[in-house]
Amino acid sequence: MPLVSMKEMLIKAKNEGYAVGQFNLNNLEFTQAILQAAQAENSPVILGVSEGAARYMSGFKTVVKMVEGLMEDLKITVPVAIHLDHGSSFDKCKEAIDAGFTSVMIDASHHPFEENIEITSKVVDYAHSKGVSVEAELGTVGGQEDDVVAEGVIYADPKECEELVKRTGIDCLAPALGSVHGPYKGEPHLGFAEMEEIGKITGLPLVLHGGTGIPTKDIQRSVSLGTAKINVNTENQIASAKAVRETLAALTEEYDPRKYLGPAREAIKTTVIGKIREFGSSGKA
Repeated sequence: MPLVSMKEMLIKAKNEGYAVGQFNLNNLEFTQAILQAAQAENSPVILGVSEGAARYMSGFKTVVKMVEGLMEDLKITVPVAIHLDHGSSFDKCKEAIDAGFTSVMIDASHHPFEENIEITSKVVDYAHSKGVSVEAELGTVGGQEDDVVAEGVIYADPKECEELVKRTGIDCLAPALGSVHGPYKGEPHLGFAEMEEIGKITGLPLVLHGGTGIPTKDIQRSVSLGTAKINVNTENQIASAKAVRETLAALTEEYDPRKYLGPAREAIKTTVIGKIREFGSSGKA
């Protein structure tokens, strides 16, 4: 099955009351695990790729070819989108699209509002001409993800969200409403009232960044208020690192990377399956 854009899978998710997980790629094993988990659960899936992770894996074209090869070899039949996470500029989004990405996020949230609209509109025009979906962000999600660092959380303004959607034609919106990238220090406090208002006035599927560590009850409430895409990376990274440490601690003379990265891959797969079930997308492919 060829790679698809996020647009249709997120509209379906919003209408049917579940969310599709975006799980970030960091290497071959992460990609194998995420695809295998989605196939096992018969779930659509979004493969998130940050600019930093793409550089680590040699570039956007390498990532796309790796994903396409794995989908063929693993006989993946569920819908799969490959999505640029936190694209920093029009040029980076264009580069990803030209390499074969089927979805991009333009994160111009740190720019003044009018500049955000200008940059986002330019990305939408190019992406939509290629059948590629676009996500945008308003407000500030706290924490750090690769090159993206944000001190504190700034909630998205519902009126600005409405205007951004009307003036740009984006396919989904990531309003910052209290979530953070990386592990939480204490309980997360999500802005559900704002989430409900933004969901109603925009009519678009909403995106929740920083999905690691958010309690299931908050996930379920977010989904009920129109959140149709939830991003997870840290949880998979922690599970992977734990498996590697445990394997090498038990097998102190081991040097074959397959012997310690294999268990890491299984740990990621288990984590992704748990998230897919929590988000309600099992059986929705």
